Amino acid sequence: MKICRFISEVTDQPTFGVVSNDTVFALRDDQVFSNDLTPPRGAESVSFKGLRLLPPITPSKIVCVGRNYREHAEELGNPMPAEPLLFMKAPSAMIGDGEAIGLPSISQRVEHEGELAVVIGRTCRRVSDADNPLGYVLGYTCLNDVTARDLQKKDVQFTRAKSFDTFCPVGPVIETELDPLDAQVETRVNGEVRQRGRTSVMAFPVPYLIRYVSHIMTLLPGDVISTGTPAGVGPLADGDLCEVEVEGVGTLRNPVRAA
Repeated sequence: MKICRFISEVTDQPTFGVVSNDTVFALRDDQVFSNDLTPPRGAESVSFKGLRLLPPITPSKIVCVGRNYREHAEELGNPMPAEPLLFMKAPSAMIGDGEAIGLPSISQRVEHEGELAVVIGRTCRRVSDADNPLGYVLGYTCLNDVTARDLQKKDVQFTRAKSFDTFCPVGPVIETELDPLDAQVETRVNGEVRQRGRTSVMAFPVPYLIRYVSHIMTLLPGDVISTGTPAGVGPLADGDLCEVEVEGVGTLRNPVRAA
């Protein structure tokens, strides 16, 4: 099942919905993290085509994983970590499908990083070895971990380079039924394939990441874990169209504009 978030034509308010073929049926907010995603009787329905989509979730935090694909670590000249390398992106950096990535004048090298993102569905803390980490997942979506690479190298730590406004496109939907252990992640710029990799070659697969992060911080419903990017990261320029496609989820499309 696919879940989206959009501006309702009826209330002019952000609204969650389920996508069925080309139609979106509105949900109550309290349904999203329940076991019942059946649209209420008489729910608003709109065409998915041309719908103004918002980021499909509003997380309290976005936890990202660096160097989770060996070839990406190698292309940047970095060693593979012995355990997951975590950093955070500001939730205020999030934008939805179709919104523009802004290139800040302070950076001369802004790059794309297409990734599979995990959306947490229920409170997740200290997941035991006997527990199934995937049982805490609402679903999966596309995320572009846009990075000011020159600032990342200058600062050493990642916060500024990763958290400019618009540096976290997410969407277009959350897919609740996906095998995160083997899905293709592809990034295209102006139709040219820049990145292509399968989650099956991650150093730290999704269940491991959920368990690992849950022993550091409590994950709340709606929180996001972005799982790392395949090799092929590259620059974005004013006028580009960047697309991140995750097999089984869909394609996240964002134009690029000089800020």
